Amino acid sequence: MRRFAGTALAMALQAGCAQAPVHLPQHTPVPVAQPLARLDLAPGPGQAIAADLLQAEFALARNDLKTAAAETARAASLSTDPAVAERAAALAVAVHDAPLATQALARWQALGAAPGPLAAARAQLALDQGDRTGAERQLQAVIAAGGADAWRDALRVIASARDPALAGVVLENLATPTRLPANDGAAWLAASQLGAHLGRHAYAQRLAAAALTRFGSAESYGWSAQLAQQSGDPKAAQATLRAGLARHPRSTPLRMALAGLLAARGDNAAAQRLLAQGPQDAGTYAARAAYAARGDDHKALAAIYAELAHAPAAVRKPNLFLLGQLAELLDRRQAALDWYAQVGDEDAHAFDADVRRVVLLSELGREQQAQTLLRGLQNDYADEPKAALKLLVLEAEMDLRARRYADAVAVYGRALQRSPDDPGLLYARGVAAAEAGAVDQAVADLRRVLQLKPDDVNAMNALGFTLADAGRDLPEAEKLVAAAHRARPDDPAITDSWGWVQFRLGRIAEAERNLRKAWDESKDAEIGAHLAAVLWAQGRHAEARALLLRARKLDPHSRSVRTLQARWGA
Repeated sequence: MRRFAGTALAMALQAGCAQAPVHLPQHTPVPVAQPLARLDLAPGPGQAIAADLLQAEFALARNDLKTAAAETARAASLSTDPAVAERAAALAVAVHDAPLATQALARWQALGAAPGPLAAARAQLALDQGDRTGAERQLQAVIAAGGADAWRDALRVIASARDPALAGVVLENLATPTRLPANDGAAWLAASQLGAHLGRHAYAQRLAAAALTRFGSAESYGWSAQLAQQSGDPKAAQATLRAGLARHPRSTPLRMALAGLLAARGDNAAAQRLLAQGPQDAGTYAARAAYAARGDDHKALAAIYAELAHAPAAVRKPNLFLLGQLAELLDRRQAALDWYAQVGDEDAHAFDADVRRVVLLSELGREQQAQTLLRGLQNDYADEPKAALKLLVLEAEMDLRARRYADAVAVYGRALQRSPDDPGLLYARGVAAAEAGAVDQAVADLRRVLQLKPDDVNAMNALGFTLADAGRDLPEAEKLVAAAHRARPDDPAITDSWGWVQFRLGRIAEAERNLRKAWDESKDAEIGAHLAAVLWAQGRHAEARALLLRARKLDPHSRSVRTLQARWGA
């Protein structure tokens, strides 16, 4: 209804409420106002209309539709503009005020309303009152009024009904194969789609089948296939799409739909082969790449990349971001960087391309360039909340990658100012704080995550491990990690935490068993260091040193590895 709000002033001017100022001749004496001249006389019709419409506008601004409807109806009773009466009728129907709507419709008719729109408004009122017979009669008048959009207008009225059951009955009675236009397949499909939306699935399928037989358009094949899929018959959906492609071999929507069904059953290779046939656009290229990536088919990814990279400039330009993604998937990071740099500011992927450039520059060791680009982006997107938040997270992740843990904690703090109590940000700051040695901050953040998401397994594990690693609140740590371990018993990281908790509790044999299991499943430096510490505690120093050496080769910067190195002089 807000679309009516901006027109009040214009209609008021049209109604004649604005008058040109009167300029008195120079030196003309102005008579002293008499007492009667100071009385507030009743406003003229134009002024009253303007006042009513402005009051309606104010009511709409505060979402008071009833007042807006009443004020607009009052304006319509004075105005000779049919548009005011039309708006009054629409508002009255919207607030379900039948007497007010009837009054506005009568005024609209008296001012020369066109037959089709007037019948549509009356049909809407009849549906609102539950009058099926009246609604059908008025909708037939809408269609009889003719015009290219007559059927679409009728269907829009039915779709607006607040009672879906009544709307469904009216639709089935009105939009039958004998009544629908013989040369307008789109109207048949629109009626079928509305039927499906209203829960009239049998009707929707009958009409879709009739449209397919009569018109045989690509759209009718696609819609029939969609109905078959929704009814739980993917084989029929595939058969329909294949038949459609046999008749319309260059139809991209049909190829995309069939490829989606093939991929849904796990045949990503068949999906991408199908999409490689026929005309190509940004959508088909992206889908082919997605199916190839999902199937881990590097040969197909390389073929798509080569096809796009050597395509004419007109083809490459809308696919520059995809070329960058493909280059990354193929581990061609410098090429990816080059493609992303070519993505123009007008491209929908411009921001994402710049973000990937920052990440790639950092991964390639060009940290200064990465930081310069990131700062520029943060300035450019300072007034766009979502982008600004994403860039802060990127900055924090770069700090984590560079093991600048205290800096990461500070940046996550800035991000949380923009998105307070965001569980993901709290978890990330908690982990960074633990790595920075700020245990109190880590514990506070992770406990807050569990207040917000009590079943968050990662937070349970992280908090339990942090407490155990700091040697505090061990019963709570055991309870937390035990819950995480029950939820994900085969996760090596959680098994590692469980083993470390057992070690802190003095259960050496249990600790070794769990840590060795985690080490066997995941050769991670942290796990190796934990197992080495347990071996050392048992006096198996040579074995512990050998294991620590292996862990150091995996990650010489690991905090646990470095701690043990310093302690043992290894």
